[in-house]
Amino acid sequence: MADGEWDGDFDPLADPDEQKHLLSVLDSFRSYRRLAHFNATHVRRQAFYSLPSEHWGLLSRPPFSILDSLSQLDDLIDSNAELAEAIFKVGFKAFIAPALDSEWVAKIVDQKSVHDEFLVYSTVMDHLTFRTTQESFQNDVDKARSTVHQFYRDWSVAGAAERAKCFDPVVNALEEEFAQRLKESPGLDKAEFKVLLPGTGLGRLLLDICRAGFSVEGNELSYHALIASSLVLNHTKTIGEYKIAPFALQCSNHLSRGDQFRTFQVPDIHPGVELEKASEGRKVPASERMSMAAGDFCVLYSIPSARDTVDAVATVFFIDTAPNIIRYIEAVKNCLKVGGIWINLGPLLWHHASRLQCSGEEHEEKSKSANKHLGAGIADPGSVELTDEEVVQLVEHFGFTIEKHETGRIETGYISNPESMLQNIYRPSFWIARKNDIAISI
Repeated sequence: MADGEWDGDFDPLADPDEQKHLLSVLDSFRSYRRLAHFNATHVRRQAFYSLPSEHWGLLSRPPFSILDSLSQLDDLIDSNAELAEAIFKVGFKAFIAPALDSEWVAKIVDQKSVHDEFLVYSTVMDHLTFRTTQESFQNDVDKARSTVHQFYRDWSVAGAAERAKCFDPVVNALEEEFAQRLKESPGLDKAEFKVLLPGTGLGRLLLDICRAGFSVEGNELSYHALIASSLVLNHTKTIGEYKIAPFALQCSNHLSRGDQFRTFQVPDIHPGVELEKASEGRKVPASERMSMAAGDFCVLYSIPSARDTVDAVATVFFIDTAPNIIRYIEAVKNCLKVGGIWINLGPLLWHHASRLQCSGEEHEEKSKSANKHLGAGIADPGSVELTDEEVVQLVEHFGFTIEKHETGRIETGYISNPESMLQNIYRPSFWIARKNDIAISI
């Protein structure tokens, strides 16, 4: 992957609404430090001092030392913010900086700040008009916080347990499929086996598939994930460059403060070094076998030019992001070659079920917004929530043969704290479907 670049027809600055959204996403990372301090410690200090004085006095002293814990939490927020602000800077440089007038920037930036990249970019952000609704910005803030925490799952040593449950079955299935094809076509090179990974997230599985020798294209719609993955894949300087405390802001169900305040170094590997290793003995360098396409999966992979272009599609914790899963199935079928396989692993936590929870004016406004993008894929109006059995039946209806289907065998958390008193466990469905050479219509 080239520094800060993504493949495909991707220019968020070409559309005013898209530009506003991008700026809001950047602002959510920029604001991580300020908002986390306010919501996690300032508000709690106020609540603490609202206790009867003899009570907060008692809890201020050892062995409780609540005020000391809040100060420690402030330090951990600053540590997390280093990563959030690094993501902000990568996104700003990739999308905003190239379009800026240098003379205008020189006029608005204080000379004392010119050597501080973050302050320069932050000053520019303060002078740009992009404010969205409070609800929309809060949503972006929540996603920024979640993105920082997701580095624990994708890019820490401790996150390997979750990755093994979710990523290893996919890579193993690809290896088995390639081994079978190699028997049929001796001399076939792994680089000729093309994999598509929709919902790439922070890019760890993308890298792992490339390291295994395959050619892989990631696809991602979320600016939060796109920019964060660019940081780690293209701009990592050292292993363990950032220290994060992914559970620090969650103040419930901890056995001890030590559990709450545990820190982890990310990334656990250097992607650039790993790509160099993955190039050894290969006909095609790893850097040429890995790419990222930004945009709506349904739009990018339903068009004629995408037809029959990949040997495998891998979806991990992805298909439940579809309001209408038929759109996803159609896109997979379009881009997958006849005889190709679709590997899926994940639960069915239908992300768009919230569309049904609004009513009246709010429902009408969301419907108008969706209709404005009718036919644009994930923005289509309408949604439906299916069971695993119904999803598999639907996949078969569209001309796939289910060759493997397992439920209940895998148990995994998602950015879960193994020391927490509350454990949320997914039991994802895992299936492999092969595209048949038949035409199916609805």
